Amino acid sequence: MHITARVDCAVRALTELAASPSGLVKADAVAAAQSIPYKFLESVLADLRRADLVTSRRGPDGGYRLARPAAAITIADVIRVVEGPLASVRGERPEDVSYDGPAESLQRVWIAVRVNLRAVLESVTIADVAAGALPGFVDELNADPEAWHRR
Repeated sequence: MHITARVDCAVRALTELAASPSGLVKADAVAAAQSIPYKFLESVLADLRRADLVTSRRGPDGGYRLARPAAAITIADVIRVVEGPLASVRGERPEDVSYDGPAESLQRVWIAVRVNLRAVLESVTIADVAAGALPGFVDELNADPEAWHRR
């Protein structure tokens, strides 16, 4: 799976908003706190606003805030807003592809990949990330030394 810069930026921005005591944060403060180029962040925040994950208020007392509780926004929600489906094969959903001959079972592999992505990404919320308290099974996956080895 490829995590794009837009997805990474969106998740980091949402965690900044979730961690804010006032809940209202200016875009330049988010950009500075997360070392994200301001113009890039503005574009990402616009996507998040259109998807009703954040709201904004203009003016000197303005800024961005989460549109719903951080515990109600999963990483999967963010990926779908910013990039589309969690898993696709040549731009199609895995259930819509088919193969012939010896590759016929490959569709089931792509479906299994999507199931495993969902297992993690639909279970981890912005609140979890902001609090640094990930679900136990995520910590268990990270505890496996093989998880940290490149292949």
